[in-house]
Amino acid sequence: MPADYNGTWEMVTNDNFEGYMVALGIDFATRKIAKHLKQTKEIVQNGDNFKTKTLSSLRNYDLDYTVGVEFEEQTKGLDNRVVKTLVTWDGDKLVCVQKGEKNNRGWKHWIEGDILHLVRAAPQTHSTSLRLQHRLTFSISKDLGFFSS
Repeated sequence: MPADYNGTWEMVTNDNFEGYMVALGIDFATRKIAKHLKQTKEIVQNGDNFKTKTLSSLRNYDLDYTVGVEFEEQTKGLDNRVVKTLVTWDGDKLVCVQKGEKNNRGWKHWIEGDILHLVRAAPQTHSTSLRLQHRLTFSISKDLGFFSS
């Protein structure tokens, strides 16, 4: 039985998010605003089906997916790219690999206690951390070891 990711998650910290945005080519003005925003993430899970909403005062981003089914994702409002996205289970962790213009991008989610961790990867980024409570921590890392060469 996979972990239960249902809930609303409020951001607590957001360390080195700007480095992640630079790696994705997000413009200077947007980076300066975005790094100060407080995000809320809403997740509705029904087995392997996920409906997620990332909410902020600047932009909102909806992402619906089924674990194990590749889909075309349009990152409108983020870095405005089209990527092929595949989310899979690794035990109770969700692992996402995105293929497109920028290589080595994706994320991992897992739950520890009342924290939901989100580790994001993009080319040439260093470790970063964003925490959302009622269980959420985002981290960004250059190499998470889940991309093939």
